[in-house]
Amino acid sequence: MNKISVYGATGFIGGTFCDLYSDDVIKIPRDQREPESKNILYLISTISNYNVFDNLHLDVDTNLTVLLDTLQYCKDNDLILNYVSTGFVYGPDIVYAKEDDPCDPRGFYSITKRTAEQLLISFCKTFDVKYRIMRIANVYGQDKTISPKKNVLGFLIELMKQNDPITLYDDGMQLRDYMHVSDICRALKLVMDRGEVNQIYNIASGTALPFREIIEMVKKNLGSESELVSIETPKFNQIAQAKNFALNADKLKSLGFEQKISLEEGLQTLCL
Repeated sequence: MNKISVYGATGFIGGTFCDLYSDDVIKIPRDQREPESKNILYLISTISNYNVFDNLHLDVDTNLTVLLDTLQYCKDNDLILNYVSTGFVYGPDIVYAKEDDPCDPRGFYSITKRTAEQLLISFCKTFDVKYRIMRIANVYGQDKTISPKKNVLGFLIELMKQNDPITLYDDGMQLRDYMHVSDICRALKLVMDRGEVNQIYNIASGTALPFREIIEMVKKNLGSESELVSIETPKFNQIAQAKNFALNADKLKSLGFEQKISLEEGLQTLCL
């Protein structure tokens, strides 16, 4: 297989992918739009629905305009576009969603990611270009950027290390499907190597837990004395964020995918 042109090579997932498969990738510079190979992994994206408060255009500019600028150079039927999307496109309450389930995104981030999928599919059909769309679940790992809006799990772990109180929306009973960033990248590579073209694949463990259970696992690992405090889910989260977020991973597993890092093992590394 030819080299992989990676767009978004400096991000959390993109950087990890490039480290894992350093011999197979070409890191496309931030301002470059033309690929340098026939095999593309496209990861350029915003990361949350919260941009609506600061910049109404950011999700559109990043998730749609940059993609379209790139597609101008992709009218080649020998090319394969592997587009990384999000499971949030499924809607406000995602319980083991399958790839052919209807989509009903609510936040600016998730709406533009779904729109990007549709634009990509239309473009590829128009110019006879092959594609794959990969919708990822929650990602965790050693991320340099930690905040309540990005990497909320890492943010809460840092609070628990200080024995600070932890607030959980509606007692933390929402389902969450977390997979370590290394396994996410392995799954992306597997789909690129073995997955059918012109298909959508969920990238997830396929096993979700209430968020409170995940937090309690971390608290136990740390020996933290943090109090877990339940609060009502804020209005914006009710509008734009998914209540439950769990993806069906049968299609991915049919390719032979197996996780290498269990949630328990991965959380222990974050607690060191």
